[in-house]
Amino acid sequence: MNSERSTCAPVITTKRETQPLQWTELLKRHGEGMAAIFCGVLTFTAWILNHHYGTWSIFLYILAYIIGGFVKTKEGLITLIKEHELDVNLLMFLAAIGAGSIGYWFEGAVLIFIFALSGALESYTMARSYKDIKSLMDLKPETARLYKSGIETEVPIEELKVNDFVIVKPGERIPADGLIREGVSAINEAAITGESIPEEKSIGDTVFAGTLNGQGSLLIEVKSESESSMFSKIIRLVQEAQSEMPPSQQFIERFEGTYAKLVVGITLLLMIVPHYAFGWGWSETLYRAMVFLVVASPCALVASIMPAMLSAISNSARKGVLFKGGAHLENLANVKAIAFDKTGTLTKGHPQVTDIVPLQSHTEEEMLRIAGSIESLSEHPIAKAVVEKAKQMNCYLSRPDQLQAVTGFGVVAQFEGETWKIGKEAFLDSAYDDQEIGAIVTRLESEGKTVIFIENNEGVAGLLAVQDTLRPEVQKTIKRLKQLGITIVMLTGDKKTTAEAIAAQAGVDEVYAELLPEEKVECVKKLRTIYGNVAMIGDGVNDAPALATAAVGIAMGTAGSDVALETADLVLMNDDLEKIPSAIRLGHKAARIIKQNIVFSLSVIILLIASNFAEFLTLPLGVIGHEGSTILVILNGLRLLKSNS
Repeated sequence: MNSERSTCAPVITTKRETQPLQWTELLKRHGEGMAAIFCGVLTFTAWILNHHYGTWSIFLYILAYIIGGFVKTKEGLITLIKEHELDVNLLMFLAAIGAGSIGYWFEGAVLIFIFALSGALESYTMARSYKDIKSLMDLKPETARLYKSGIETEVPIEELKVNDFVIVKPGERIPADGLIREGVSAINEAAITGESIPEEKSIGDTVFAGTLNGQGSLLIEVKSESESSMFSKIIRLVQEAQSEMPPSQQFIERFEGTYAKLVVGITLLLMIVPHYAFGWGWSETLYRAMVFLVVASPCALVASIMPAMLSAISNSARKGVLFKGGAHLENLANVKAIAFDKTGTLTKGHPQVTDIVPLQSHTEEEMLRIAGSIESLSEHPIAKAVVEKAKQMNCYLSRPDQLQAVTGFGVVAQFEGETWKIGKEAFLDSAYDDQEIGAIVTRLESEGKTVIFIENNEGVAGLLAVQDTLRPEVQKTIKRLKQLGITIVMLTGDKKTTAEAIAAQAGVDEVYAELLPEEKVECVKKLRTIYGNVAMIGDGVNDAPALATAAVGIAMGTAGSDVALETADLVLMNDDLEKIPSAIRLGHKAARIIKQNIVFSLSVIILLIASNFAEFLTLPLGVIGHEGSTILVILNGLRLLKSNS
């Protein structure tokens, strides 16, 4: 189909509908379908009246032509005038007029009816995919309760500024991205992540515009303006996806113009040559030419791709996986290797205490209480991990008397009458010679863990091991990807020992460690020469160049930086890596359905053309075979709306 038709879609507004649907709105939404049905009724009525009221039946046939063919003929004329190209719309109307001109009014009207019906069905497919944007935009709040100087004021969300405070009452939608400053509630984030189970949120947690507040009242500090919210980004991403055509569709549209001219040229020849070459009568010659014009038109071929592609994109968007275009769905289906960033993608992105080794007759709880109390005054990520672990184990924390941070090494503090040091081995006052401690340190470091030493006046009092742990879904995701025949690669700036330890846990095939951002790009290029189509998934600013270099760039939607989100071709809105195998399987299914459609549509065209030249295909059968195949390929594509891949 030409670009004029492919990009047309229902106008989408953010205003909610509060009034009953008017006739104009009904016509806008269902005009094509209503016209097709009315055309069918007129055609059937004219056929009944034909034997006794011939003049009236012809009048009704003409009316059926006009009502059923108006929309598609208009589109064909626009294409002809603006792009100087013939398309299937004009071919169909010419075929119908040709059929009527030789007395086959009923066949021509049936052609118009079925063509209008298939067009309405295709428009339904488009509208169904755009419905996801409309449903998202209906969730977008229009106003917010601004809380300022103790006064609550209702304002449009466009007026909210960063660091403003808003009040969200139970059952209301959150108006802006921000942080909870007061209150506890369960937030339904299905609009953002696709996850229907509400998530418990409390002070300090991040919330997103468009999500639904549960039973608690919240005071939220705004962290992004309306147009920069995650919700607005989602809408833009889906709109981009639905306006961008995959390469296969672009090829079909280029092919359509040339093919349509060829069909018209052959039809003109068939209106003359068989009469002289084969001795056919003029009536038979014109009849066969009209049948050829009908059956040779590439309606089904043109409809083979976009309905299926839009259905797949719509399906994935509802599940929190946003493609920025059909091209990326096609590319993902052909991916042979996926390169994962480590920190924040394969791992959670923040260190956790994994091992506690008490010495000097201390218990684990004592060691953690001492370390947690001292580190409670530090903002270092490892210090936060120690404090978090201490709280998890219900350790009572108290403040140290004095604390001094030594950048790059650790902290020294006075706590409960003793001097304590927590940090690297090089930070210790004296080297230890205990072989048992050395063996423990060697083992922990070989596992890719960072060892923290705790020292008091008597020497090493304990050890803590800290590591950025895998996301819980990583191992299952990688296993499923390998079952799809995909090679898994890790790209990271971390040390080789740490990277290899994480890779072993995750089941990664290849590891590239200690990489700068530009070196990640070179790795992706190298992988593309080896495997062909390579996907890259990451979350940080440093991943953006590699995402742009990969055949498919995948960004973590919640944890990902703005640069990564803008650069990526595919966004996981809830950071769920398990959605990647499902998206690849959906891409495979879409590719299979498109191939089925193309093979089926070409086979039908060839069979009908051959039957026509064999002189046993009637125009009604040609109409049914041709337009029926168009409807079937559209319905086949619509299966992707419900796919559970």
